[in-house]
Amino acid sequence: MATVAPLKSKQPTARELLQNIKIIDVDTHISEWHDLWTSRAPEKLKNLVPRVVDTGGKRQWVIGEDQFLFDSFASCSVMPDGSKATGVGFFDRDVGQIHKAAHDVKERVKFMDEQGIHAQIVYPNILGFGGQRGMEVDASLRLASVQIFNDAMIEMQEESGQRIFPMALLPWWDIEESLKETERCMKAGLKGININSDPHIHGVPSLGEAHWNPLWDMCQSNGLPVNFHIGASDISTSWYFNAAWPEMSGEQKVTLGGLMLFATNQRVMASILASKFLERYPSLKIVSVESGAGWIPFLLEGLEYMSREGGVEYETPPSEVFRRQIYACTFFERRNFVDTIRKVGVDNIMFETDYPHPACLYPDSFEYMTDALVEMTEEERFKVFSGNAARVYNIDIG
Repeated sequence: MATVAPLKSKQPTARELLQNIKIIDVDTHISEWHDLWTSRAPEKLKNLVPRVVDTGGKRQWVIGEDQFLFDSFASCSVMPDGSKATGVGFFDRDVGQIHKAAHDVKERVKFMDEQGIHAQIVYPNILGFGGQRGMEVDASLRLASVQIFNDAMIEMQEESGQRIFPMALLPWWDIEESLKETERCMKAGLKGININSDPHIHGVPSLGEAHWNPLWDMCQSNGLPVNFHIGASDISTSWYFNAAWPEMSGEQKVTLGGLMLFATNQRVMASILASKFLERYPSLKIVSVESGAGWIPFLLEGLEYMSREGGVEYETPPSEVFRRQIYACTFFERRNFVDTIRKVGVDNIMFETDYPHPACLYPDSFEYMTDALVEMTEEERFKVFSGNAARVYNIDIG
C-alpha cells in the first residue's frame, strides 16, 4: 500500500495576503467601442474621426479618408463567458465578441470587485499606446480625435465612481495644444498624461530638448505623472513587427513581438536618463508602463559604466535619479520578484495585470504571484500593490 506524504503547512493564498490592501492595478486597457468617436464628434467630423468600416469584407478602424489604423480587433483575450483564450485568435475578435468588462464601465467595476481591485489605471489601443497612430491625417483632425477620446475617458472615470483612472492622451505634435489639453484634462480630474516616447521621428524636438520644458513644468508643479507605455512610438512598435524570423508561426511571432515590446522601454528609459533633462526636474514623476523591472539593475549599472568609459558626466548618477523619480510596472515576474524589487527599490515598483490584453494575468490576477507574496514583507506588499501607485497617481486610499 502506498504511503501518503504528510501534508505541508498551508501556505496563505494571495487573497489572504492582500486582503487589507486597496489594490491599484497600474496598467489595464479599454477595448474601444465602435462609436466612441462618432457618437461624440460634431456632424462635420463624424465621417472622419476614428471609426469602423467594412473594406472588402474586412472590418477595420480608419481615420480621415479611410486611412488605416487597425484591424477591427479588440486586443482582448477574455471571452464573453469569462474564459481566457490563448494563441492568435484575439486578432479575429472585435468588441462584440469579448467580455463586456473590457469596454463597459459598469461591467469593469463589477469585475474589479470580484478580483478585489480598488482602482485601475487605463490606457488606449486604437490611437496607439502613446497616441502615435494616424499621423497621415490633418493635425486638426488628430487634435479633435485626441480630445474626443479624453472626453470619453473623463466620462468613464466619473461613471466608475473614481475607480477607473484613464491617462490623458496628448496632441504631442503641438506643444501649445499639449499644454492646453493637459490643463483641461487635469481640471476634469484625470490623474496623468500618456505620451509618445519618440516624437523626434515626426520632426518634433526630442523629449530632452527645451521645447518640452513648459509641459514638464506643468506636470511637475501639479504632481502629474508622465507615462511611457511600451510600444508608445513607431520606433517601439517596429520591434514588435521585426522581432521574429520570417519562417516562424503566427504564435511564435506574437510571442517574440510581445517580448520585444517589453525591451523597448529599456531604450526609452536609458535615453531619458542619458539626456539629463530630469536633472532640471527632480520632482517630475516618470512611469515605465508594462515594461517589467528585472532589467533595471543591469541597465543602470550598464549606463553608468558606459557613461564613465565614454566620458559622460552627470550631476546626479542615473541610478540615483531613477530611485528619486522613475517607476516601473510589472506583472509576470514572479521567479525573482522579491530580489528584483529590493534591488530596484521597493518604492519604485508598481503591480499591473495588463487586463484584458492577450498576456494579461487572468482569471485570477493575484494567485499567480502567491509564492512571491509569501516572501514579501507586509510593507513591501502594501507599497507594490497599492501605496506606490496611490502616491504616484494621487489616488485616495483612505
